[in-house]
Amino acid sequence: MARPAIPSEEVKVLDINASYLGVRTIALMERAGQSVARYILSISKPDWKVAVVCGKGNNGGDGFVAARHIAQSLHTDVFPAESEISSDIARYNLELVKDLVKQTQSFEPKRYDVIVDAMLGVGIQGRPHDPYPKLIRALNESKRMVVSVDVPSGWPSDLQVRPEVTLTLHAPKVGMTKHNSGKIVVEDIGIPPEAELYCGPGDFSLLPKRKKDAHKGDAGRVLVIGGGPYTGAPAFTGMAAMRSGADLAFVFTPEPTALPVSIYSPNIIVRALDGEILMTDHVAQLVAFSAGVDVIAIGPGLGNDPETIQSVQEIVRRSDKPLVIDADAIGACGARPSVLRGKTGVITPHAGEFKKLTGKTPPTDDLTKRSAAVKEAAGKLGMTILLKGPTDVISDGTYVKHNRVHNEAMTVGGTGDVLTGIVAGLLGQKASPFAAARMGAFTCGLAGNLVFEEKSYGLLATDIIEKIPLVLRRHLS
Repeated sequence: MARPAIPSEEVKVLDINASYLGVRTIALMERAGQSVARYILSISKPDWKVAVVCGKGNNGGDGFVAARHIAQSLHTDVFPAESEISSDIARYNLELVKDLVKQTQSFEPKRYDVIVDAMLGVGIQGRPHDPYPKLIRALNESKRMVVSVDVPSGWPSDLQVRPEVTLTLHAPKVGMTKHNSGKIVVEDIGIPPEAELYCGPGDFSLLPKRKKDAHKGDAGRVLVIGGGPYTGAPAFTGMAAMRSGADLAFVFTPEPTALPVSIYSPNIIVRALDGEILMTDHVAQLVAFSAGVDVIAIGPGLGNDPETIQSVQEIVRRSDKPLVIDADAIGACGARPSVLRGKTGVITPHAGEFKKLTGKTPPTDDLTKRSAAVKEAAGKLGMTILLKGPTDVISDGTYVKHNRVHNEAMTVGGTGDVLTGIVAGLLGQKASPFAAARMGAFTCGLAGNLVFEEKSYGLLATDIIEKIPLVLRRHLS
């Protein structure tokens, strides 16, 4: 069965997750190059001459491997587009074909019967820069057969190689067509299915990198609306958001809860709301304040007083910021789903909250059916849903990911509030909702596992919060 197309940004995710699962990148490169060589040899004649034009990254590394195998049967020349190779494993594979290397300045495409385009992969932003434009034009004007590796170099910009064939690795990339990629041939290079199905450290590649000259607030201002009946929940959410890398966390909570929340940590900024619960009188104040933040986390510890439910609905309806909706706020939105129309963000239900949100109980024994239910609900609501359970199911309505990294001690109170804070913190750092949910589930689970190694069933939500930076340090590049 043909694999569905994947977004280009998922390629790096898959490589890192495959390595995490024990399949090294050098092995994937070897298989990719072998696949290219097999295809070239299957269409060639004994007297054919082959040129392999390689970039400086892993796409070029695939080309170096391909050249090594093609050269066993056909005349093969290798043309590195740049003198400096940026990838260690690509450099290693270049060394193995150094006797085949020619000066790129001497490259004459019409001297060859087939040209392998291994210059640029999926990682480029915008139009290619020198020296690639000249080479791309040379290939397009050569009237020779061009075979691109993974994607045509320069794709999806207006300056790209126009190949006869693209040998795309693992799965087609979203946006590839016969018009821009020629005949698309999918090559299986041995990426484990689990690398695509489950969250892993590769998901962190989806978090935008920070600028060196960033200022306070650039990495996210998080507004937490919670508390009233419960004091710990909004504090855990605010603290987890900060530990996930957000610059500022503001917790707005009813007056009796404000002092206990502020005692949890001086790092979160607490604002008291008049009264003992979230009320409709607070809505205008909170919506006005939200104009200055990047994300709103709503629900932890709010309770289900009818006025609180109405207030949640109005805040969500009037908000124009990404949302993380948890706990009693989930049922509030389920009772009036129209408030979610046009919104973006993540909803984090357990099975009971999922029923309040959708009116349907998610299947328990069949992960495929459970995943289909989450995907359907996410598509209808226009939000990413992170359904918590023995295996977390995450969907944006188009794609589905699973998370199995956690332990049975994480049923302790407050763990869900920590997850909400992590997701909010990542959203505040400009991750997409689907990426934030995936990273959040993996981070929370792995932090919980690190705690479990030390404290077993004595694990507490606050312990998980303190391990979040260790997870980020290990897996953020």
